[in-house]
Amino acid sequence: MTHDLVIRNGFVVDGTGAPGREADIAIDAGRITSVGNVPAKGREEIDAKGEIVTPGFVDVHTHYDGQVTWGDTLTPSSIHGVTTAIMGNCGVGFAPCREQDHDRLIRLMEGVEDIPFPVLSTGLPWDWESFPQYLESLSDKSYDIDFGAQLPHAALRVFVMGERGANREEATADDIAAMAKLAREAVEAGALGFSTSRTLNHRTSDGQPTPTLTASEEELTGIGMALKEAGKGVLQFVSDFDDPKKEAAMLRRIVERTGRPLSVSLAQSDVAPEGWRVLLGAIEEAVDDGLPMRAQVCGRPVGVLLGLDLTMNPFTAHPVYQEIKDKTLQEKVAALRDPDFRARLLSSRPDPNNPFVKSLLRNFGKLFTLDAVPNYEPEADRTVEAIAKARGITNEEAALDILLEDDGRGMLYLPFLNYANGSLDPSYEMLSSKATIPGLSDGGAHVGMICDGSFPTSMLTHWTRDRSRGPKFSLEWTVKRQTADTAHWIGLHDRGLIAPGYRADLNVIDYDNLTLHRPVILRDLPANGRRLMQRASGYTATIVAGQTIYRDGDPTGAKPGRLVRGAQSVPAQAKVAAE
Repeated sequence: MTHDLVIRNGFVVDGTGAPGREADIAIDAGRITSVGNVPAKGREEIDAKGEIVTPGFVDVHTHYDGQVTWGDTLTPSSIHGVTTAIMGNCGVGFAPCREQDHDRLIRLMEGVEDIPFPVLSTGLPWDWESFPQYLESLSDKSYDIDFGAQLPHAALRVFVMGERGANREEATADDIAAMAKLAREAVEAGALGFSTSRTLNHRTSDGQPTPTLTASEEELTGIGMALKEAGKGVLQFVSDFDDPKKEAAMLRRIVERTGRPLSVSLAQSDVAPEGWRVLLGAIEEAVDDGLPMRAQVCGRPVGVLLGLDLTMNPFTAHPVYQEIKDKTLQEKVAALRDPDFRARLLSSRPDPNNPFVKSLLRNFGKLFTLDAVPNYEPEADRTVEAIAKARGITNEEAALDILLEDDGRGMLYLPFLNYANGSLDPSYEMLSSKATIPGLSDGGAHVGMICDGSFPTSMLTHWTRDRSRGPKFSLEWTVKRQTADTAHWIGLHDRGLIAPGYRADLNVIDYDNLTLHRPVILRDLPANGRRLMQRASGYTATIVAGQTIYRDGDPTGAKPGRLVRGAQSVPAQAKVAAE
C-alpha cells in the first residue's frame, strides 16, 4: 500500500486540546487516513522530526470578498497557516448588487475596510447580481486555500430598499420579508451566514454611515428567522455597544427567537476601559443558559501602522505635509530631508478640523517603533516619546526620523484597542473565556493601515512561547482555539482536527524558530494598488486537501482551495471511529 502523502515523526497537536504526541500521519485523496505508526510509504513524504504538526487554522473574520474575484491566493492569511478563511463579515460585501449600486458598495468597502476605489473598480468583474450568482462566479475557480462567504447586510438592504436602504430609513414589513427571502436563498445556495454592522466607525469613503447602522430589531430578527427556517447559517455582528447591557439583551432575544449561532466583535478600548467586561459577562450568561453566542476576540492589539507610504502618519493633517502627500515615496523622502522643508513641517501644527489625526496619531506616548521582529506587547521605552527624550529632541523630530529610516520605509505602530496600561492582559482574559473564539484578523482589508492577517502566528509565538510580562497559554489549548473551535463554530465540522476522515488541512511548523516579520509594502493589487504584507519564517509546510501549497514560506503553485458552500458534516469515517 502507498499513501499520497505521509508526514513522519512530527509532534502532533491534533486540535482536541489533548497533550501532543509524536506520530505519523497518512493522507489519501485529500483526507487523513491514519494517525500513529504508518508503515507504508508515501508518494510524497515530509520528515517533521523536531517540529509540530497542527490542523490548518480556520480564520472566521476576513474580508477577501473582492480579492477572490481577481486573484487565486488569499494572502496574507494563507502564509500564516490559515487553510480556511471566512469572508463577508461586518455587513460589507458585493452581493447582491444591481449595476447602478456598484460604486455605492465600492465606496462602502473603501471607507470601512480601507481598500481603495481604483483597486475595487478595476478588479471586480461584476459578473453577478444575486448572492447565489456571486457564489457561482467563484465556484469554478481554484485558490491556495478554502474560503466561505457570508451574506452582507449592507448589500442586501440596498438591493431591496434602494436609496431608502442606503439612507438608513426604517424597513417596512414588506422590506423585511423581501430581505428574509433573499437571506434564505443565500444560505441555501451556500452562504455560511449573515453579517451586519451597527458601528459609527463604519462609513463610506465620502463619510456616510453604513446603511445598516440603525436597522431595527424587527429587521434583524426577520432576517434571522429566515436562517431558522432554512435550518442553517450563523449571525455575525459588530457594534459600538454604547449601552452594552441593552444591546446584548437585544442580541440575546434574536438568538432566543431564531436559534441561530451569533457572534459579536469584542475589544478593550481606552474610552471605556472596563466596558468590554459588561458585554462579555452578558454573553457568558447566555452561554451558561445554553444559547449559542460568542464574542470574537483577538490576541494582540488592534493597531494602526503609520508610514510615509501608508494611508496615514503623524503628519498627515499638517498643511505643510499636504504639499507632498501625493508624491512618490522617493520624492517625499527627498523633501523631508531638505532642511528648509523639514523646518517648516516641524514648526507647523495639524489641522484642528481633523480630531482623529490630531489627537490619536499624535499621541507620542502610545506610538511605538516597529522592529524587524515586531513586539505587539511593547515596552514603554519603545515609544516615540521615550526615544525623543533619550535623544534630546522633540517628539515630532523623533517620529520623522523613524519614518525616514530604511529610505522612508520606517513604520510606527499605534495600538488603540486591547493594549491597556502597557499590557495585553485584557486579551488574555477575553481569550480565556468559554464564551469567546479567536477572530477579527480582517485578512484582506485595511490594506494601507493594518496587517492583522498574521494573528494566527502571533497566537503561537507570543501566547505559547515568548510572552514574558504575564500568563501564557498551552500550545495544545491555543491550537484548539484557532482550529477546531473556529471551524466548528462556523459550521465546518469536517476540518480543524487531525483524525482519520477529516480534511487533510495541516501545518508543519518549526515551532522553536517560528518568527513573525515586520510588514512590508507591495504593489500587486489591481490598478497597481498598494497593500501591506507580513510574512513569517518557520512554516515548513502548509497543506490543503492533501496538497502542499507552501514549503518554507514559498508557494508550490498548487491550488487545491475552493469555495466552501454551506456547513459541512462530521466525516463518516470519523463518526465510525467515534462509535
